[in-house]
Amino acid sequence: MLKVTNLRKTYHKVEAVKGISFQVEAGEIAVLLGPNGAGKSTTIKCVTGLLKYEGDINICDKHNKTLQAKRDFSYVPEVPSMYDLLTVYEHIEFMAKAYDIKNYKERAEALLERFELSDKRDKLGKELSKGMQQKISICCALITSPKVILFDEPMVGLDPKAIKELKKVFLELREQGAAIIISTHIIDSVDELWDKALIMKDGEVVFARTRQELVDKNESLEQIFFEVTEG
Repeated sequence: MLKVTNLRKTYHKVEAVKGISFQVEAGEIAVLLGPNGAGKSTTIKCVTGLLKYEGDINICDKHNKTLQAKRDFSYVPEVPSMYDLLTVYEHIEFMAKAYDIKNYKERAEALLERFELSDKRDKLGKELSKGMQQKISICCALITSPKVILFDEPMVGLDPKAIKELKKVFLELREQGAAIIISTHIIDSVDELWDKALIMKDGEVVFARTRQELVDKNESLEQIFFEVTEG
């Protein structure tokens, strides 16, 4: 479970995130939506521990900056960052060893096969296309079998087959009891997947509903998004 309580972040007296609270339960897919400047990126950086902040962020009931919380958490950034001189396989191997994952090789091979990287296993990071980098970033996040995982615009740069496979991964992670949060600008790309929607505007969560709540009111997420962000 991911729990964010009264999160605040200020840059030079400008409050980018204004005391927001939300949680994503185990076995739940949440989407984080909002226009540019809404505070999504700042929120993500706080959750991942890249920024100092006020408030509380807990991953599986542990402070997000503790070692145990980091072991339970994975992150797929919007812009992949590869090591120039590590091969495709070595990126995954490096992550597995950093997390002290035992018997990871079979799982690593399965991930390479799943995302059509097996024949690219010996390519160096500096030789990879944006789409291949994104696939490796996803594989590196999945090799640790996280309990909480955050995807930031995960489908950008992926080919249709990889997008289809990633959507299957989301559903498998939910079935396995992981808490999943997906930040995206493309509502249609996750329309059939999400259980909870969080919409941010001007540093605040202005809308938080479950899918069932929208179904009960016969409302569409896309319609609600434009109403709360443009109204």
